[in-house]
Amino acid sequence: MSDRVRRAEGRERGLLEALQLRASLVLTDYRDALLRNPDAIDLPVDQIDAGHVYVFERDDMVIGFVVVLPRADGQADLDGLFVEPDHWRSGVGRRLVQAAQAVAANRGASQLYVVASPQAQAFYEAYGFRACGVEQTRFGVAVGMKLLL
Repeated sequence: MSDRVRRAEGRERGLLEALQLRASLVLTDYRDALLRNPDAIDLPVDQIDAGHVYVFERDDMVIGFVVVLPRADGQADLDGLFVEPDHWRSGVGRRLVQAAQAVAANRGASQLYVVASPQAQAFYEAYGFRACGVEQTRFGVAVGMKLLL
C-alpha cells in the first residue's frame, strides 16, 4: 500500500468537490441544508492553483484533502478537511492534519485555526486543538479552535 500527501491539481477540482459532498452528507445535522444549498460545496480553483489544497492518495487514489489558507495576521486557517467516508478512522484525517501543520509552519505561522462543527470538535481536540470561541457559520453554530505550532 502506497500513501502520500501532495499538492492538488486544478483538474481535480470536480473530484474533490464530489468527495467533499459525499463526506458532508454522512452527517445528518447538515444534510438537508446542504441538499437545499448545493453551492455550499465549492472549492475555488484559485485556492488549488495557489497551492493551498493538499490531497491524500492511497495507491494513486485520492481519498481525502485539506485546505490551508494564510490569514492576514500571518497565522493559518485549516479551512477544510474531508475524507471518503469508507476511509474514516483509518489514519487519513491524522495525516491530513499533520500536513496542514507542516504547511502552516513552513509558511511561518505559529498557530493553526479551524472552525469545527460540533461533530468534529473531538477529532480536532485529539490532535491538540483547543476551543477558543464560538463561530456562526452558514448552517449553524460551530467551535473556533486553534493549535499552537
